[in-house]
Amino acid sequence: MDTLGVRAAFIIPILAVLLAAPSFGRSQLARTWPSAASHSEHFAPQARIVVLDVATGHLLAASHLSEAARTLAAPGSTLKPLVLYSLLVSDRWDSSRRIACTRKLTVAGRSLNCSHPPADPMDARQALTWSCNTYFAAVAGALAPGELRKLLAPTGLLTQTGLAPDEATALFRDPQSPDQRCLTLLGVDGVLVTPLELATAYRWLTLQLASHADSVAARVVQDGLQDSASFGMAGAASFGGVSIAGKTGTAGHATGAQTHGWFIGLAPSARPRAVIAVYLPGGRGSDAARVAAELLAHSPLREQ
Repeated sequence: MDTLGVRAAFIIPILAVLLAAPSFGRSQLARTWPSAASHSEHFAPQARIVVLDVATGHLLAASHLSEAARTLAAPGSTLKPLVLYSLLVSDRWDSSRRIACTRKLTVAGRSLNCSHPPADPMDARQALTWSCNTYFAAVAGALAPGELRKLLAPTGLLTQTGLAPDEATALFRDPQSPDQRCLTLLGVDGVLVTPLELATAYRWLTLQLASHADSVAARVVQDGLQDSASFGMAGAASFGGVSIAGKTGTAGHATGAQTHGWFIGLAPSARPRAVIAVYLPGGRGSDAARVAAELLAHSPLREQ
């Protein structure tokens, strides 16, 4: 082959790449949080979605923001990581303690059976991964009267966030009996929060995990949330192609048998830059995790 032919053999493929580059750049620029939230709104029209910047606390995107600001709903299992972290930090709970679970649990006449697979006695990390109600009922048994409010108050969960006008404020009834403390920690009675408040609380948790990364409390909660969103109860969130740590929650409405679902995620999981909160008025936590996956698949964090 002559010199000109050799040059052409190398130059033509390079030109093809260069000509394609502008369109590639445009597709990259199109991946914004507002566009991802808009796409997810088509996927799940009723979902309230909130995305917060971890560094600043600013709102990166939202779907149905006014509804997210005024919706008060039982948080279900999303309270578990918040309470567990605070108890571990204060040495009020031993993360290595194992609790056996038969997957059958009734508290004050309410059935709160676990939906995880049969398992050996779980430690704290495993209990978070599989959202074991039996384990966290034991955690609730270690709480003193009035302690639950003190544990949740620093997270910002129980106060307005300032992220939207006309915000509702969380409703919290101090549990008086051991059964009430259990139901409140499991997020099914005595507490109602907004998606904005829950997202803010998980931003607080994210900053705590980063600031105390070498502590037992941070490692246990971080690993439990990563496992949950990888292969545990929140595993559907991993389908978005972005590494994520997170927690699902399911609770019933006060007026009927219908359930609502939550997913709160930290992405990317190793160094979270965004907190994602998804609330579904109807459905379960696993359904909310699927909405989060759809959001992540069209987000700026999407792996190329």
